[in-house]
Amino acid sequence: MKRLEYKGYSGSIEFNKTDNCFYGKVVGLDKGTAITYEGYTATALYDDFKGAIDDYLDYCNTQGIKPKKSYSGTLNIRIPSEIHCKIALYAEQNGMSINSFIRDSIETKLESVQ
Repeated sequence: MKRLEYKGYSGSIEFNKTDNCFYGKVVGLDKGTAITYEGYTATALYDDFKGAIDDYLDYCNTQGIKPKKSYSGTLNIRIPSEIHCKIALYAEQNGMSINSFIRDSIETKLESVQ
């Protein structure tokens, strides 16, 4: 397992040799939100990960705040204007949006590497 997963959140797994302890943080959140966890065993790490997310969701609920999610689904990319133009023309000629073209292209690429 390379990542921890729980309730739509994804977390890293690191190990500190000095403390002989696993630790991590929820990935994909905005810069203003941090959820961290630790444990001396894999089970303790996963339990603390789940507890940290549950605590965060409880806090958001009591404060009336919409919880942030790992990776919002919005991605800003920078590409040369020539490529942007080619994408726009292709998408228009094929009756699709630029977003659909990029999403489909990325999905196709990811399928080929799995």
